[in-house]
Amino acid sequence: MGREMTNQKPQSEMSYTVEQLVSVNPYNPDILPDLENYVNEQVSSQTYSSNANLCLLRLYQFEPERMSTQIVARILIKALMAMPAPDFSLCLFLIPERVQMEDQFKTLIVLSHYLETARFRQFWDEAAKSRHILEVVPGFEQAIQAYAIHVLSITYQKVPRSVLAEATNIEGLVLDKFIEHHITNSGWAIEKNQNKGQLIIFPHNEFNNPELKKSAADGIPLENITRILPILG
Repeated sequence: MGREMTNQKPQSEMSYTVEQLVSVNPYNPDILPDLENYVNEQVSSQTYSSNANLCLLRLYQFEPERMSTQIVARILIKALMAMPAPDFSLCLFLIPERVQMEDQFKTLIVLSHYLETARFRQFWDEAAKSRHILEVVPGFEQAIQAYAIHVLSITYQKVPRSVLAEATNIEGLVLDKFIEHHITNSGWAIEKNQNKGQLIIFPHNEFNNPELKKSAADGIPLENITRILPILG
């Protein structure tokens, strides 16, 4: 567990932010307690710094006896919340296999696999069994719901209400308010279908609409082409 920062540090060092400490000397083991405290600060303030967290995991490789598995678990949960960024895999590469074999880490790895493969029903079922691991990090459910919406919106132009409910683990009146919020703020729309019931329509983007992707590819600015030609020559 991270130790409290003492008052014996020189004033010049005390004036550095954690990000600056990482930038100036990322392999200095003296900053390890500051990085551990910074993980807890990210949890309480619902902020995130992948650079600082990866730096801490690298330091743990050089100082394995100082590793806090509680801190490592929090880093991995925050990395899950950052999906679709590949942070979870990057973190996992820096964690010893013997640590990954602990139950809480095996659970987090399974959850990561479900998210990467868009198996949202299995994810939420597993997450419900693992609340004691996940509930220590505020905002977890909301972050995963945002990721689920991201996956749906770049894959489909419209989905049945039931698909949205399964992906976000929201239903009933709460889902009604959720959809209304996104209609107002995210450009969603609703379509009623006799066979499929209520359909949620996502705004078109270059991923769910091939025409937009084609237009984006055809619209390369001339100035970019003129920069490339000399290099090719």
